[in-house]
Amino acid sequence: MRLLLVTAVPAERDALLAGLTAGAPITVAAAGVGPAAAGAGTARLLALAEAAGAPYDAVLSAGIGGGFPGRAGPEATVLATASIAADLGADSPDGFLPLDTLGLGSTRLPADLALLDRLRRVLPAATIGAVLTVATVTGTADRAEELAKRYPDAVAEGMEGFGVAQAATGTGAAFGELRTICNPIGPRDRGGWRMEQARAALTAAGRALATVDW
Repeated sequence: MRLLLVTAVPAERDALLAGLTAGAPITVAAAGVGPAAAGAGTARLLALAEAAGAPYDAVLSAGIGGGFPGRAGPEATVLATASIAADLGADSPDGFLPLDTLGLGSTRLPADLALLDRLRRVLPAATIGAVLTVATVTGTADRAEELAKRYPDAVAEGMEGFGVAQAATGTGAAFGELRTICNPIGPRDRGGWRMEQARAALTAAGRALATVDW
């Protein structure tokens, strides 16, 4: 199995590479911030690999994110059961209407169960749950509470997972998402962010991935 790890920024890519061993059938690439950049970048990488006769079997969206308080705390590692486009839909007087309600598609793409099982075996302490994809990072307590109520199975928030998932499922590749938590979702308090620790957790995840018999 050939695995493609897609991060948003080079710092996340480098943190994962620091944990990977030479020779592992894993490629790590930074595709950009947000679902559009991540989806487009992932689709390009998948198309190039397929054209070269060496397609990827699985794609993992990986990087740093925010955790819902009481569900995934700072420095935790999260494995997604599904990636959810949390702000893809329409506003209304009665509240937010997701694409599913509008009849325009689905905002939830499940992780591949076999891939998730492999990841859980090497990351047994990881928190398991849905990961939200947002184009605007949550920065208020009200918004955090709204999302927590709307998605009771969500444990974390990122900006790229759903875009990567769409690209992966479009080619038939297995999809998964891994996040290490830097901060609680809610009011922005950069003084409390644990970015260095979250990057270290990504490196530890890279070491764990290198032990899998892909």
